[in-house]
Amino acid sequence: QDPQGPATSEPHSKLLHLRQMRFSKNIVLAAAANVALVGALAFVCFQHSSPLNSGLARMNAQTHRAGLAKPSLQSMRLAAARIQSRETDLLRAAAHAQPEKTAALLQVGRLTSQLIQRGESIPQLANEIVCQQGQKTGNPALLQSCNVEWYGPNRAKWLGPFTSNVPTYLTGEFPGDYGWDHIGLSADPTTFQRYRETELIHARWAMAGALGCLVPELLSKYGGIKYQNPEWFKAGSDIFTAKGVQYLGSSVPLDSQFPSVVNAHNAVTLLLTQVILMGGAEAYRVNGGPLGEKGSDPMYPGGDYFDPLGFADTPEKAAELKVKEIKNGRLAMVAMLGYYVQAIVTGKGPVENWQEHIANPAVNNGLTKAFATRFSL
Repeated sequence: QDPQGPATSEPHSKLLHLRQMRFSKNIVLAAAANVALVGALAFVCFQHSSPLNSGLARMNAQTHRAGLAKPSLQSMRLAAARIQSRETDLLRAAAHAQPEKTAALLQVGRLTSQLIQRGESIPQLANEIVCQQGQKTGNPALLQSCNVEWYGPNRAKWLGPFTSNVPTYLTGEFPGDYGWDHIGLSADPTTFQRYRETELIHARWAMAGALGCLVPELLSKYGGIKYQNPEWFKAGSDIFTAKGVQYLGSSVPLDSQFPSVVNAHNAVTLLLTQVILMGGAEAYRVNGGPLGEKGSDPMYPGGDYFDPLGFADTPEKAAELKVKEIKNGRLAMVAMLGYYVQAIVTGKGPVENWQEHIANPAVNNGLTKAFATRFSL
């Protein structure tokens, strides 16, 4: 054995032990520094928080038990106090420089606190403020905050809270968009625009038609005005009779004295009249008025001719009325479909069907009449 071996190994082990002690001490110091840094940030941000104060007290007790130096926590408190003092000085300087804005901010803070205590929704109030600013300035981006119930990403969806996977091209920009297009009929922007226009035109005709189908039958049953065929699906055949189509009924003096003016006797003349009147109105709409004014929406021309009473004189009113129009129009299209089915199944008008249903709902309803087709002129 080498006599120098044990002598040289003993200093080497002492050196390793000394390095380990230094390494452990560095770890402890680094941990203490990190704890102090995190505590300082929390103290600065939430100085008046009682849970944080109790947490700091627990941390202080833990540092004592761990044998860490208390001055580190004390220095942390001093640093936080200096930061708070600096922030206070800056706020005072800003308040002195702009007292009106400072007073307004304080007032807003007090009002906000009161509203929160009352349970008001701050995001909703902020949305209303943005909407009002958009109405004053006419900024389209700010106006999007108006009527959030029907427009934008937070609008109502077709399946309520259970709606998922709304197509990306249905952004809520247009009225009546409830995020439903499962087979992608409107994925193409050009097709989307054409479908929107087609739906709106059909909706308007359906609203006029649904009312027009009811009026002659109601006048015949409750107004004392006699028609040859008050049912809407039979009225067109009157043009081939001797009396023709009696728009006002045979008992109305004007209709009896001027039959050639009020009534329709010639199908060709009636067709040409409808083409001229309807074609002229459609051309007027598409071109934006008699002079083809630029900038007007062909689907909503408005103005003195199409909105003489000024129902949509403001952007927010117009946006709301657009939604109401398309919703009622869709309901009217479904109603017209029901009129068609009723006429085929029962051979009667909607008013008579309604009277029979009210008289005996258990017998006269859609389930009992669904397979009994008795259509006849």
